[in-house]
Amino acid sequence: MASGFFALFDDIAALMDDVVVMSKISTKKTAGILGDDLAVNAEKATGFVSSRELPVLWAITKGSFLNKLIILPIAFLLSAFAPWGVKLALVLGGVYLAFEGAEKIYEFFVPHEHTKIKIDEETVSEEEVLKVEKTKIKSAIFTDFILSVEIVIIALGTVLGRPILFQIIVVSIVAIIATVGVYGIVALIVRMDDFGYRLVKLSSKKKSISKFIGNLLINALPVVIKSLSVIGTIALILVSGGIFVHNIDFLHHFLGGLPSILRDFIVGLIVGAIAVLVVKLFKLIFKRKVIK
Repeated sequence: MASGFFALFDDIAALMDDVVVMSKISTKKTAGILGDDLAVNAEKATGFVSSRELPVLWAITKGSFLNKLIILPIAFLLSAFAPWGVKLALVLGGVYLAFEGAEKIYEFFVPHEHTKIKIDEETVSEEEVLKVEKTKIKSAIFTDFILSVEIVIIALGTVLGRPILFQIIVVSIVAIIATVGVYGIVALIVRMDDFGYRLVKLSSKKKSISKFIGNLLINALPVVIKSLSVIGTIALILVSGGIFVHNIDFLHHFLGGLPSILRDFIVGLIVGAIAVLVVKLFKLIFKRKVIK
């Protein structure tokens, strides 16, 4: 009886050790999307008055948790009853990621104006401020939903074929890490400039260490957000390319002589460029039909 009891504990320990290992692997696989998620949400959480940044970010975080509560059961049902659906969702999601990455590169070389919502507490009413906040929060939660689908599907793709309980534990851990990690870092980023201002005010001297560090943090915020955007774009293309190479037989040996990271980037960029071209053509055709 005692030996059976200890054997059960041994099995549980082995299972948890396996879960930790697979959680690490799954988290690494989703790192590219997490980088883009971080960049997107850091950008969306800025532009508010200081007192509203954290409440807005908390609202987006709650929306992100709700997104994953919706996505996870659907993903597990697919895995249990239609595993091919997970692979299909993974490839389709890869097309979206490749499109998003390629579109960002296209917009860098062929820029066009974006409508930016700015909030100035002194010139608009509290009701208008809350209305604009709700608009940005909804936009951020919708973007998070799309990225969350990819995070969950990619994580699930690493444990396909394992027992369903194992899949649930691993993917749920990755989903929690993704949400807490991304939005925790975003919170630090959006408060970087405020912390810098406080450091600047600590000393009345023209030159001091606190002022130097404070000004550095203030000036670093836009650079950090822009850098995250660039890193996120590259990561999107790499992740999508890796999805295609590992899930489409035709691409298994494509450019086999190149390093895998370069091959993934090229494949992701080619698919992304095709997707952007198709979308642009559809938009052009639609506009012509509307004009006629």
